[in-house]
Amino acid sequence: MKKRTLSIAIGATLAVGASALLLPGANASEDHKVDGATTAAFGRIADDVLTQRTAALVDGQQERGYNAPQEKKVRLSSGMERTEGRGVSSLYTRKKRLASLGEAYSNADTKVTTDKTTVKGDRATVEVTETTVLTYKKVHGDEPGTTGFTAHHTLTFTRGKGGKWELTDLKAQEDGPGAINQPQTAPAAPAKDTEGFPKATPASISWGARPVPKSQKPGGYDYKAMAAYAEKYWRNYNPQYRSYDDGGGDCTNFISQALRAGGWKDEPGSDSDYRKWWYNSKAESTSFVGANEWSWYAMSSKRVTNLKNVYQMDVGDILQMDFDRDGSKDHSMIVTYKSRVGIPYMTYHSTNTFRKSLASIIASYPDAVYYAYRT
Repeated sequence: MKKRTLSIAIGATLAVGASALLLPGANASEDHKVDGATTAAFGRIADDVLTQRTAALVDGQQERGYNAPQEKKVRLSSGMERTEGRGVSSLYTRKKRLASLGEAYSNADTKVTTDKTTVKGDRATVEVTETTVLTYKKVHGDEPGTTGFTAHHTLTFTRGKGGKWELTDLKAQEDGPGAINQPQTAPAAPAKDTEGFPKATPASISWGARPVPKSQKPGGYDYKAMAAYAEKYWRNYNPQYRSYDDGGGDCTNFISQALRAGGWKDEPGSDSDYRKWWYNSKAESTSFVGANEWSWYAMSSKRVTNLKNVYQMDVGDILQMDFDRDGSKDHSMIVTYKSRVGIPYMTYHSTNTFRKSLASIIASYPDAVYYAYRT
């Protein structure tokens, strides 16, 4: 959906210890089963594929093709081997793009938990949760220690002749921006305007913009409180708010909560009037949870101004993205840290992410349209 931001939330704390990586036989269909060894192999295949993607981004990792895992009962199809080979190659290219933007990762850790296995005849569907943490290399010296995310994936396995299973498809379940280790292949579409509403001005993504210092006025908004809220609830939702992972996405709802924590006051009125912004125990305005509506409200209320360049953002500022350049905003994020050299770091829902650098977002989506808001 375009009017509501695309985002998927995770409603429970993830167990990522070594003992929870594989759940052989767990949650398998009662009508169609595979043995525990095969189910465990499904999990190892998922772990291997996602770990190799992550490893391609680590500084010092030599570029090589995809190294298919060796399992007795499970393997990648020839088509998936080619797909993953191209994907890993694209991630090496992304790493080079990141290096040109002054960013690198010195270490990484990916863990995969098998959540559900369903088998129907010769088709198995495996749902997994990936938890990845990357360590920032100290290129400038004041980068955060780490960035991390959780992501959900669905893998499809097909049983061929001889009973051997092949991985034939792997899809990310989240509709928001892909994780840093997710290959991107879709080209950007031509831009179109959204007519009849307050328009935000796209921001440049070029490095070296003139700084625009953010002043903290007495009695004004508390930007540190906004950042603290976002970094507290980036993975585990605040139970005082409804989540919208099944209703168009939670990321704009999430930034609205953070802005509220920093001093934005409700402006009651009709829930469909974009000039109003509010939330209560029973309902909320569309501008509280919808990406486009939030932008229209923020611009019309004068609570924000547009920045000319994304690198001018500071803690508490908001970044929105239009992935396919169709004029409709698809995703919202909040800045929760900024380095001394001027790199903003974003925290957001979908894929639930902590302190992802602006450089890494641009490296993954160089053709997207970006909107930077000074709050």
